[in-house]
Formats: sequence, C-alpha cells, structure tokens
Amino acid sequence: MKLSRSGHRPVIPGFRIAMGFAVLYMSLLMLIPLSMLALRAGQSSWDELWATFTSARTLAAYRLSLGGALIAATVNTVFGLIIAWVLVRYRFPGRRLLDTLVDLPFALPTAVAGISLTAIYAPNGILGGLLEKGGIQAAYSPLGIVIAMTFVSLPFVIRTTQPVLQDIDQEIEEAAATLGASRWQAFRRVIFPSIMPAVIAGFAMAFARAVGEYGSVVFISGNMPGRTEIVPLLIVTRLEEYNYAGATSVALALLILSFVMLLVINLLQAWARRSAPV
Repeated sequence: MKLSRSGHRPVIPGFRIAMGFAVLYMSLLMLIPLSMLALRAGQSSWDELWATFTSARTLAAYRLSLGGALIAATVNTVFGLIIAWVLVRYRFPGRRLLDTLVDLPFALPTAVAGISLTAIYAPNGILGGLLEKGGIQAAYSPLGIVIAMTFVSLPFVIRTTQPVLQDIDQEIEEAAATLGASRWQAFRRVIFPSIMPAVIAGFAMAFARAVGEYGSVVFISGNMPGRTEIVPLLIVTRLEEYNYAGATSVALALLILSFVMLLVINLLQAWARRSAPV
C-alpha cells in the first residue's frame, strides 16, 4: 500500500480510483455544463455577442448586480464578524437561539424570503412605512435589492470566521495585554491578522452568493429594466423571449466576471495566509 506524503496509510485506498471519481463528478456537475454554455454562446458572431453585452439594459443590470453584491458582501463582512465575535467570546441567554437563526437563510426558500422582505419594506409595511416618511424607498428600488442580497449572504461570513475565532486562544490576548497593548491594538495586531484569510473567504462567498441571487430579489426589486433589473432576471427574460444567444452571452459574461473576481479574492486570501502570524 502506497503511503501518503505524511507517511501514514491513506484512509481511502486507490488514489487513481478516487481521483477518477472526483474528476468525473466535477466534470458532470460543473465543467461540462459550463463548457456547453461557452459553446452555445460561440454559435453567435462576435458582433452579436458584443452588441448584446454592451447594450444599455445589460450594462445597467451588471452594474446593479455587481454593485449590490459588493455592498452586501462588505456590510456582511463588518457585521458578520461582529456577530461571530459575540457568539464565540460571550455567553448570554438566547445565544444558542441566535446561533441557530444565523443558518435560517440557508434553509429558508428564497421565494419565502422575498415575500417576507417585501411585506416588511413595502410602503405599507412596518419598516417600509417608517422609511417612506423619511423619504427613503426600500422596496422596488436598488436599496431593496441590496437588502435581499445582504439577507441571503450573511451566514457565509459568520460561518467562515466563527471556527477560526474559536481556535484562537484567549491567552494570546492576555499576553498582548500584559505587554501594554490596548484591546483595540490586540485585536488589530494579533487577532485580525490571524482571521484575515477567513474574513476574505467569507467576503468572497457572500459576494458570489449575492451575485447569483434571484428568488428573493425579484419580489422586492420591482424588476424595472434599466433601474431594478438584475442579471439573473435579464437572463430569464431573454429565455422567455426565445433569445437564446442573448441569454447565453449575458450568462457567459457573468461567469467570466465572477471567475475573475473570485480569482483575485483567492489571491488576496493566499497573500493574507502568508502574512498571518504563525
């Protein structure tokens, strides 16, 4: 039996068989469908693809989807880290209930989330009515889209940073305090560099989840072309119009943009790991 690099006997025998199943599964699930998307888009001429992608309606949808996802991921990175810190470092009544509620967006159907958010933030809703008095329209506006994206992507930041915070020994903070560091200095110079890779990973997953969100957004956005229309909705609209070339070109561009942004974020995460204190 061939040993692993660590010198131990592998739990799952047969590297070639296991690797073959892994490649086959990934190919059937991801590589082949994504390749078909590229081939389908390749059936159109470059001029047609470029005209579809650079149309005013398409560019507006991309700005809204990417911009809204960026805002939602940034907000969740800040407040998700705070929530993870509270769940890990403090003991209080209702802590387990709060920890369970974090996973609610995972289990809740997106349509239910969309209806709930619309009912609350609509002009006749509880929060929507209060915002309306202040001149702020939440539902059927870009703000409502950001709210829906923030709702569905929050758990990714919390669940990514929470285990890392649990692994950090509090004695490290006590040692920093004995050396004269304030709480803010201990967090900024000792704790945050250790959790930065997890924070970046949580941001990346929250961003990716928000970009691809459809079900909850379509209820609260109003779906107005050029104003509150997101890219997934535009793709569905093109399919309903039997414009398969337009749908695949928009989807392919979103795939490429998402891949590039995730690649950049992964590079930043690798840099953060190398820079983190041992």
